[in-house]
Order: sequence, then C-alpha cells, then structure tokens
Amino acid sequence: MKIAITAQGTGENYNVDPRFGRAKYIAVYDSDTDEYMFKSNKQNLNAAQGAGIQAAQNIIETGAEILITGHCGPKAFQVLKAGKVKVFTGASDTVKQAVKGYSQKKLKEADSADVEEHWV
Repeated sequence: MKIAITAQGTGENYNVDPRFGRAKYIAVYDSDTDEYMFKSNKQNLNAAQGAGIQAAQNIIETGAEILITGHCGPKAFQVLKAGKVKVFTGASDTVKQAVKGYSQKKLKEADSADVEEHWV
C-alpha cells in the first residue's frame, strides 16, 4: 500500500508539512517495499489558486490510498475522496513518525476538510 505524506524536505526525518496544497514535497511511502519516494510540489507553492486541487490530483496519480497531512481544504478533500484516498489530518511530527502513527492506528481519518479555501 502507498501512503502519501506532506513533507518539508526530502527525507523521512523531515517534519510533516502542515499545508497540503502548498507543501514543499510529497513523500510516498510504499509499505510493500518499505521505501520512500519524494516528489517536489514546487509548482503549487506560489499558485494563486487551485494548489490543493492540483496536489490532490498528483497524490491520486501516485497510487496512494492514504494521505497524511497537517490540514486539508474543502476542494482538495473532495478531489481526494473522489479518488478514493483516505485523508488523515493533524499530523505534526516527522514523516517517519506519521507513517508509524498511521500503522499503529493512532491517527484519525478526517470526515471533512479542516480549513477553509485558500488557507495558507
């Protein structure tokens, strides 16, 4: 299974980026191989609008079934749900700890967005 995590850098010991659409990087952890892949989210860092939607589409394209992030807005949340990606918000530790928290069932699945549109 693939798990996407918003990240502030390209390593498992970097912190989770609290901003979904404008996260610096997207980490994708593959639980089958126990490996990480990191994707730049640079194209969305300064987007006037649509950053969350574009980032959500990128997550879906990775094949991730789970997203772990700090916060997620309503449009991105809708796109992720339509793509059958479960969203877990409120993560604030390292990427590695976020994955561990998910595997230990310490994270709660979000049933809706937790911030308004254009949250920065």
